[in-house]
Amino acid sequence: MAHLPTHIPLQLLDSIAEANAHSGGQVVVTGSHGGASAAKFVLALPTQPLAVFFNDAGVGKAQAGIVALGLLDAAGIPAATYGHQTARIGDALDGYTHGVLTHVNPAALALGIRVNAPVQQAVLQLRPKPPGRA
Repeated sequence: MAHLPTHIPLQLLDSIAEANAHSGGQVVVTGSHGGASAAKFVLALPTQPLAVFFNDAGVGKAQAGIVALGLLDAAGIPAATYGHQTARIGDALDGYTHGVLTHVNPAALALGIRVNAPVQQAVLQLRPKPPGRA
């Protein structure tokens, strides 16, 4: 059974399409691929998440499975992908429990998130920003 942190606001979403106004300020682990359409769901939120973790979906042609990382980095949102061979696509709990990071954007790197770290470890090291701080 996964250890779900109580001190870090965490949402496990099998699909990034489930993200909503409550996702702002949360660490979001999704079973979705990290493609351009996934980034659009995140960028449409009224408040940005603390960080977002996607499945890399095998990366794919022209890096289609991880393109969200750059798009979210441009908006200042830390994001990373975990390997499709380490966790099932479409299963956020499996991604949180078993996912191992394969790609990390510069905003996530600045927070100490690194390739080859387990998703669970990366989530546990994140802390929400104090109110009123950028």
